[in-house]
Amino acid sequence: MAWNEPGGSGGGDGDGGDKKDPWGNRDNKGKDKNPPDLDEVVKQMQDKVTKLFGGKGGGKKGGDSGDGSSFGGGAPSSKLIGIFAGVLFVIWMISGIYIVDPAERGVVLRLGAYSDTTLPGPHWHIPYPFDRVEIVDVDQSRNVEVGYRSTTGRDASTVPQESMMLTQDENIVDIKFAVQYRVKDAKNYLFDVRDPDTTLRQATESAIREAIGKSKMDFVLTEGQSDIAERTETLIQAILDNYKTGLLVTSVNLQSAQPPEEVRDAFEDAIRAREDQQRLISNAEAYSNDIIPKARGNAARQLEASNGYKERVVAQAEGESSRFTQLLKEFEAAPEVTRERLYLETIETVMSNTTKVMIDVEGGNNLLYLPLDRLMGQGSQQSSAPVIQQFVPPAEIPAATQQVERRLRDTLRDRGAR
Repeated sequence: MAWNEPGGSGGGDGDGGDKKDPWGNRDNKGKDKNPPDLDEVVKQMQDKVTKLFGGKGGGKKGGDSGDGSSFGGGAPSSKLIGIFAGVLFVIWMISGIYIVDPAERGVVLRLGAYSDTTLPGPHWHIPYPFDRVEIVDVDQSRNVEVGYRSTTGRDASTVPQESMMLTQDENIVDIKFAVQYRVKDAKNYLFDVRDPDTTLRQATESAIREAIGKSKMDFVLTEGQSDIAERTETLIQAILDNYKTGLLVTSVNLQSAQPPEEVRDAFEDAIRAREDQQRLISNAEAYSNDIIPKARGNAARQLEASNGYKERVVAQAEGESSRFTQLLKEFEAAPEVTRERLYLETIETVMSNTTKVMIDVEGGNNLLYLPLDRLMGQGSQQSSAPVIQQFVPPAEIPAATQQVERRLRDTLRDRGAR
């Protein structure tokens, strides 16, 4: 008996006993179980899948199903194909949804040609292969270095073929520039120029060389750096706009401007000499600014004093002349009276400067009149007291003074009557 035939319980072979099949299919009652048919298992699976997608199951054993909807031999039903195609279409349409971040712009290409630029937010486009979307970051600050390359963890390395430039006075300077820029037009950035970043680097180098070539070396190395940076930024932006690169220059920084390494020591000596010259000039100007105003003030003061003296002398001369003229008229009218008056005024002027007065009175002794207030004032200033020829008691000074004044008035009256 073959190994795959089920054995009976009552024998059948020469041994007279039961034999197990190689699959070990024997139940608890000692009965053998046949192994499942592989074709039947596949058939059952096909029926289940067909029922799942709307077909009819239950096909015949060992052959095709009655309605021909199994995977074994017949074509799938039209309803199944429609559902499957609808699912694929929905997935294809969903694949056209995309989101643009706030710092980005979406450039839509339809069949390879530019179609539209989308702003931040969710959008939909016709899915592949009709449309394609390029996302461009327009807020990212980008940087290009001319004359040097900055490396992480090390000092910046110089690029001599970019940094060495010729000035207007035919001197060579070592220039290092850094340019910051960003994308302002995503369409121009993607399609109008093959490599916008390389174009920017070349335009920057060209603009810098033009600005340096129109400036002298001293201007470049000293006060002209900010002016050169502004001119360079204007030139770079003009070139980029002319090429339609879609880039916007935000800042141009002149990192350093110095003479070449070979002549740097001599140039530093010249700079120190120039600084010493400026220091001496500044000191001289400070001294000049201090002494000149003083001299001008003294000169103005002397001029004003001389003008005042001139005005005083002229006015005094004019007054004396006017007084003499008026006195002459009075003298011509009354010579005796005018002469007496002049005499008395002169004596009064002379006597007002003395410390003692001697009065000659007819028919009496000489009377000494002492101006004590003037004597006391002069006594505090002089070390020696004035000489007094005749002493007058203090109690008699007021009466003597009144007597002198009365006698003086009488004398003047008598002379006036003459």
